[in-house]
Amino acid sequence: MLLEVGRIDKPHGLRGEVVVRFTTNNLDRVKPGARLESEQGTLVVVAARRHNERWIVRFEGFADRNAAEALRGLVLRAEPGPRGDELWVHELIGSTVVEVDGTVRGTVIAVVDNPASDLLELDSGALVPLTFVTDQTRPGRIVVDVPAGLFDDAEDEPKDDRPRRRASS
Repeated sequence: MLLEVGRIDKPHGLRGEVVVRFTTNNLDRVKPGARLESEQGTLVVVAARRHNERWIVRFEGFADRNAAEALRGLVLRAEPGPRGDELWVHELIGSTVVEVDGTVRGTVIAVVDNPASDLLELDSGALVPLTFVTDQTRPGRIVVDVPAGLFDDAEDEPKDDRPRRRASS
């Protein structure tokens, strides 16, 4: 199974480089020789350097800006990397969220990007910051320890247009 690991935003400069926004903390994805899959086939990293919150990447076979323009907007995918203690988005979707006292709070339908902490969006309408997850050792079950009142008005809150991630590593 391939996971979404980033997206090419736009060309950068005249030498075939592109700006990539990665959704992974696995730096093996930007090492020379790394292979990333896209709708245009396999892209091989030649060079990469950090640029603020994004990366400037040059892929094999793309030597000028015109060639790089063809990569604009491509989603990059890769095999899951080695697993540590990280939470993987594709494993969170569909999980039941339970408080430490055993109260079931709903099912995760999306993970919402948020600068302070990504949020679990539940089918009940509640948004739970990932920082409150205390256990995810049983498949399909996430235990959270949230402050009092977090779930009080979940049904009354309006939905918004924040970007959601369905699966990435």
